[in-house]
Amino acid sequence: MFAHRADAQQRERANGWQICNETSFVLEAATGRPDNRSIIVQGWTRLRPGECRTAIAAPLARGTHYLYARTSSAHRGGRRQWAGDGILCVDPGSSFSIENPPSCAPQGLEERRFRRVQINKRDTWRTSFSEAQQYTLARARQRGLQRLLDDAGYNVPEGRRGVDPRAIAQAIAQFRSVARLSPNASEDQLIDALETAARRRAGQVGLTLCNRTNARVWTAVGRRRGEGWESRGWWPLNADTCVRVIDEVLIQERYFVYAAMDTPEGPRYLAAGEPFCTSPSRFAILGRGDCEARYYATEPFSAINARGREGLVVEFEERDFLEAGVRPRMAAVAPDGAEAPVREAPRRGLAPPSAAGAPTQDRGSGD
Repeated sequence: MFAHRADAQQRERANGWQICNETSFVLEAATGRPDNRSIIVQGWTRLRPGECRTAIAAPLARGTHYLYARTSSAHRGGRRQWAGDGILCVDPGSSFSIENPPSCAPQGLEERRFRRVQINKRDTWRTSFSEAQQYTLARARQRGLQRLLDDAGYNVPEGRRGVDPRAIAQAIAQFRSVARLSPNASEDQLIDALETAARRRAGQVGLTLCNRTNARVWTAVGRRRGEGWESRGWWPLNADTCVRVIDEVLIQERYFVYAAMDTPEGPRYLAAGEPFCTSPSRFAILGRGDCEARYYATEPFSAINARGREGLVVEFEERDFLEAGVRPRMAAVAPDGAEAPVREAPRRGLAPPSAAGAPTQDRGSGD
């Protein structure tokens, strides 16, 4: 959700295009501005909860501008996006400033859908990001601290009347002690330290998939959901990128992954797996039987051993894939409790050092 206001309603006086975070998330924003016949796209502007920053300095060009934001990878639940219908190119993994090219892929960039913002003042303009639950800037900051504490592993239970402020204060005091923050550390420094701790914890739990090939790999995951099964995808991974497809502690002994590598000769698949349902577009499918009767396709998902692991990383290398044109073997579904062949995950069980800061694909992550 977006809100647009002129400078008369600003909390702070600032020249240029000011963007404000009225959400409980740490956001990373990118902007597009007209420049003669081109569009200059730049990112990422980091916004703490309740924070405003100037994204583009005055004077502003009158006309259509563009705005996109994603949540920090430190937050659980997949990356949320604030988007629109204007397609521009971004570098998902690092700061950038580019003249938007005709095509993203040849430049090593990725498409994102930007919201169009019509700016009609040359001196100041303000756009706010908001959630369905409306917050003031001050309230967004309070809720953001609570969310980051939870993401960093500091449980702050919420009752019928909300969270007891004393419980939040105790959790913050505990974190300050563990993180060895200076007694004079500001609230901004506290938020930054909590985000770092939450990102570190995110790399230690859940299931992360990494593409160590030179081609794009399409991935999906299958797992138990209650008494049944669920398959979910797609997460497209460019070369040498990672995505966390499950961002909670792993509690099952087996998970299943699907991967297909794009090549000029055609797709290359993993050697074998058990049947799960997939769809050509983004999907979350309950059950793994009667796929075709339900207008889905049946694909082999390889079993991953997660016994005794809270988090693990699966790295796909070129040697893991069959030659183009060779179809994988579909294994019979193993009965519950039976031992089935599984692919061993890396023994470290944690995201590699590059994974936390690696470009994470937003597609299929669950908005």
